[in-house]
Amino acid sequence: MKNILYLSFYFEPDLCAGSFRNSPLAKELAKQANGVATIDIVTTLPNRYNTFDTAAPAFEEYGNINIHRILIPKHQSGFMDQINSFKTYFLEAQKIIKGKKYDLVFASSSRLFTAYLGYRIAKKQNIPLYLDIRDIFIDTMQDVLQSKVLKSGLIPILKTVETQIFNYASHINLISGGFEQYFTKYKKAKYSYFSNGIDPEFIDLKETIYTDKKQRLITYAGNFGEGQGLHKIIPQAAKALGDKFKFLVIGDGGAKQKLVDGIAESGVNNVELRGPVSRKELLSIYDQSDFLFLHLNDYDAFKKVLPSKIFELGAYDKPIIAGVAGFANQFIDKNIPNRILFLPGDVNDMVGQLNNYQYSLGFRNEFLKNFRREQINKQMATSILSYL
Repeated sequence: MKNILYLSFYFEPDLCAGSFRNSPLAKELAKQANGVATIDIVTTLPNRYNTFDTAAPAFEEYGNINIHRILIPKHQSGFMDQINSFKTYFLEAQKIIKGKKYDLVFASSSRLFTAYLGYRIAKKQNIPLYLDIRDIFIDTMQDVLQSKVLKSGLIPILKTVETQIFNYASHINLISGGFEQYFTKYKKAKYSYFSNGIDPEFIDLKETIYTDKKQRLITYAGNFGEGQGLHKIIPQAAKALGDKFKFLVIGDGGAKQKLVDGIAESGVNNVELRGPVSRKELLSIYDQSDFLFLHLNDYDAFKKVLPSKIFELGAYDKPIIAGVAGFANQFIDKNIPNRILFLPGDVNDMVGQLNNYQYSLGFRNEFLKNFRREQINKQMATSILSYL
């Protein structure tokens, strides 16, 4: 029997893109590996939002899957918080696998840290490393870090670490086609482009019954970080749109206070903030919404990404409002009809399009057919197992 080490900082029942991607992928991998391999998943106890607590066992075993969940310090998603959290994950993960021999390491990574852990283990055991890259961490750091001193000290170190990791990897999956150009310098690995997809919860949704309303509800659910830049769009748009529209903003994150301050400064009363909710509750909220909202900050790094939220929102028959640039903008333009698409932070364009929009509903059948996560996971699991 072969042994696979599966590294993902986030896993169910946590609420985030990393968890929503890796939980079903791991199950599909285990299904295909039944009788062939055992899968050790090393992850963390739910920690994405410090305002959302949900119980999960530290160890769980079913079938050919063993799940080890590491308790990491409470955090606010700040830079130093994330470093401390990963340090705990890094050290505890190595304790968990001590004395175990693996045949393959799979690591799903958005911040390079998990990829580095996978690289260290795979190199030490001289086994293949299969990476699932969900973000280009160095790009993000160059945009997000404000301190020039910190940036000048940290970026060269990260580049050295990145080179070691990607030059060792046997296979690199890029979650967005926008990453392709960046990775041309790393020629050893085989590449694939298994994107995020539409989860089963968002398949066969009930049809929305049209009703004429005095106030339309625009819903955002997710992280309130610098990467989303909600403070640069929601307070300003809410003020310009007036009482014809209401924003419901659900989640938490490191830039929440900037959003709270922006709402206060704008003096608007058509924005409601709520803490993170379970996925079941979120589905109910989406059902009651008129528009589903997505926004990324105006950073060069985000011109390459393809947010998983696109697949969630695109499964509905409701119009999407999306402020994104680069690859994500092109993807929505090509694959998602019935949308208001504008560049990040362009309040005037968003407000102008929304005021002129003739409200309509309709499922995006071609999109639903092409991007089911279940199908993508089957193909990706087969690809992973080919390295055993």
